[in-house]
Amino acid sequence: MYKLILFDLDGTLAESKQPITSEMATLLTRLLAATRVAIISGGALPQFLSQAVTELPHGANLAHLYLLPTSGAALYAYDNGDWKKIYEERLSEKEAYAIEAAMRAAGAETGLIDFSKPVYGERIEYRGGQVTLSALGQRAPLDEKKAWDPTHTKRSALRKYIAERLPEFSVSIGGATSIDITKHGVDKAYGVRKLCERLGIRESDALYVGDELGAGGNDEAVFKTASQTHAVSGPEDTMRLIESLVAGTTKD
Repeated sequence: MYKLILFDLDGTLAESKQPITSEMATLLTRLLAATRVAIISGGALPQFLSQAVTELPHGANLAHLYLLPTSGAALYAYDNGDWKKIYEERLSEKEAYAIEAAMRAAGAETGLIDFSKPVYGERIEYRGGQVTLSALGQRAPLDEKKAWDPTHTKRSALRKYIAERLPEFSVSIGGATSIDITKHGVDKAYGVRKLCERLGIRESDALYVGDELGAGGNDEAVFKTASQTHAVSGPEDTMRLIESLVAGTTKD
């Protein structure tokens, strides 16, 4: 068994911004009984809690669970009945303002986002350690999100425009319709390294599981670490992997 297994959230443990299923919760509980588990994604802490943590059954070993919201810009560990912040690479209000300006310019210049049109909730969200641009809004229906940019073309164009104008930040593709911006060098690789350091384990003893490990995907940054990786096609595929892990039938 790996000493640490890290999971992406949307598209890996659950559908976008949907709670994990009861079957996934049961499997994660079995995995938490055997090893340490982390969830790392672009969402803020409340999203992690509502999508995953609150769905776990009573008795799940939360002391083995670590949460890395905002693409690894923050780390939380469970202690004495609450989630304690270990670190957060927080963006200043000035930095967040500059990022928002670049996001709005990217939408206008590429013609991909018309900020004057109503959508499903806020398009730009300041999450402390990250600013996220959601093209269709934070609460867009899953079907519309999946249909908006299935080939990554739109998100790649937005990411390129913003990255060229904000070289002092890390700009990456997030979820199905989003772009995530953090401090320079702060990404999922950063989160993996920080957690491994805290736990005193080698990166090579950790496994990262994600649905976007290909070139340009939101899990690609993990290849900058020495951790093992396993690509999945969605939550059903992830459940099959966890079943094999807890049964001791796979370690690659």
